[in-house]
Amino acid sequence: MISSRLLLGLDFADLTVDQAASHIAARPPLAPFSYVVTPNADHLVRLAGDQTLRAIYHGAALCLLDSRVVGGLARLLGLTAPQVVTGSDLTERLLANHVHCGERITIVGLSPAWLPKLCHRYGLAEPAHFDPPMDFDKDPAAFSATVDFVRVNPARFVFLAVGSPRQEHLAAAIAATGAATGTGLCIGAALAFLTGAQRRAPVAMQHAGLEWLFRLATNPRRMARRYLIDSPRIIGLMLRQRLADGEAGRAPRV
Repeated sequence: MISSRLLLGLDFADLTVDQAASHIAARPPLAPFSYVVTPNADHLVRLAGDQTLRAIYHGAALCLLDSRVVGGLARLLGLTAPQVVTGSDLTERLLANHVHCGERITIVGLSPAWLPKLCHRYGLAEPAHFDPPMDFDKDPAAFSATVDFVRVNPARFVFLAVGSPRQEHLAAAIAATGAATGTGLCIGAALAFLTGAQRRAPVAMQHAGLEWLFRLATNPRRMARRYLIDSPRIIGLMLRQRLADGEAGRAPRV
């Protein structure tokens, strides 16, 4: 049984990246479709005001914390904190250690120009690939076509790399068909980092919890609102949980 930690209303699996990858890879290839979510600070703030999205996260087979900042803040406040497993690290482990020679994966997202580099780096067979149009989640026909693509291109690993919350809504819709198999991995920009389509922070900055600062510095126009306005709200959410936990601890026993 997987050890878990409850944080901000989500049940996070308390696994290392290698344990998480092995657990996912152990699922039978033809098992009904389920999905893995990797919430970071931005996602957790969004969940606080979106009950539909929160239900989707609760429906995930595995929830992994993708934020060293959130993990560190939780420990600082005396809250339970799971181990951090970033979507990028999880994706790398799965591709490097668990995709069999000649096995076909399915990818939604990532520009087709980067597929040859991804396949060469990890020795992959040509994947089933679909790059939906921008804002496909707002177009019922485009969204349905994306769901259908995954359904008719089954794979043990289905990488959903179209950003949050689009990828989570997509994962839930695929699962709801009842006709798909495999594991959907909501991994955001992970494939872009692994192919070099986007630069990832140096390892030292990642381990120091400063990956957000690197992304802000390299793409300020796109990332400024996320990291300077939206994500800092996580502090208030975690302080409220700390206060609530304290009140619960002081409540008289009956």
